[in-house]
Amino acid sequence: MLHRTQKFFTSAIFLLLFQVLLCAQAQAQDLEPRRWSHLPSGLNILGLGGGYSDGDILLDPVLRIQDATYQMTVASVGYIRTFEFLGKSSRVDLNVPYAAGRWEGLVDGEYVAVRRRGFMDPRLRFSMNLYGAPPLKGKEFVQYRREHPVDTTIGAAIQIQFPFGDYNDKKLINLGNNRFYVRPQIGVLHQHYNWQFELTGSVFLYQSNDEFFNGNELKQKGLWFMQSHAIYTFKPGWWASASMGYGYDGESSINGVQKNDSRRNFYWALSLGLPINANQGLKLAYYSGNTNTSLGSNNDTLLAAWSINWGK
Repeated sequence: MLHRTQKFFTSAIFLLLFQVLLCAQAQAQDLEPRRWSHLPSGLNILGLGGGYSDGDILLDPVLRIQDATYQMTVASVGYIRTFEFLGKSSRVDLNVPYAAGRWEGLVDGEYVAVRRRGFMDPRLRFSMNLYGAPPLKGKEFVQYRREHPVDTTIGAAIQIQFPFGDYNDKKLINLGNNRFYVRPQIGVLHQHYNWQFELTGSVFLYQSNDEFFNGNELKQKGLWFMQSHAIYTFKPGWWASASMGYGYDGESSINGVQKNDSRRNFYWALSLGLPINANQGLKLAYYSGNTNTSLGSNNDTLLAAWSINWGK
């Protein structure tokens, strides 16, 4: 009886698992202030981060599941390299996350829990500033920033998520998604002395997963995501930001049957950056996500990250 109940529980929450994982990832990685900031060419940045996220999962009452919640801890390593490409200031970002999560709830009054631990799918992103923010190094970069306290930058990027995370087609809940996604991005940054204002639009374009649970095929429509940030720099290395984001659509289907699970998710975040020394810094952030539909999740995330840079 317990086995059947647990199977029913995992089956019922699977479609929302995508939303939960996307919430955590979007908050920890994609709701990103200072995304289009001007950086000197030849810079290397290595970062280590950790975050804790928990929340409520909202399900259709006919599933007879109550008090569904999740907790997830994610650790990640990231690397950024800036360079000149086609005469433009460009960069490559790589991020590899590892997670441990727990999902639990009541099915017909009976308590059930599911745990997972392992690597999530890594992400690689290439970015280029199309307007403003020329590729400069050393004293030339410092001089340019001093002479341009007010300017505007327009950038574009392409991000790819690779299906290398832990995945088992015998399980409904996995940390890996067993599919690529491609995410075009375009953004604008306006700097006015110590203030920066950013706006970024993107869309997640998902590959089909034809090795879904028990040989089924999972498809998902594009998930549109818009984010904005207001950032204030107190002095070099010290900054604070307030952020907002909104995710829309991303409806999924299994074997051609639509699941009516389109996303309508709102996010907000507060972040603080502070220096350790000239080459190291810390970032602290709080993120909150809420669904605007009767199905989805409401969650909170705390994040801390350390970074070191060299080569500028």
